[in-house]
Amino acid sequence: MIQTIALIKFLGLPLVVYGGMTTLLMVLFTATVGFFNFKGISIISFKWHPILALITITMAILHGILGLSIFLGY
Repeated sequence: MIQTIALIKFLGLPLVVYGGMTTLLMVLFTATVGFFNFKGISIISFKWHPILALITITMAILHGILGLSIFLGY
């Protein structure tokens, strides 16, 4: 059942691919917010860093579940 969700085609690519791309972008965005605040550049407040990290971890777990469901046959 999860496998069918992971393999739903959207614009020619499976949903799991978009989950991976979004997770990568969230990792980069979270790291950028932390780096800028470390350097003293407060474009985005540091209070957003843990929130973005939580969203990133959640997306990574969902992406992992979708990816593993393809190989494990769930």
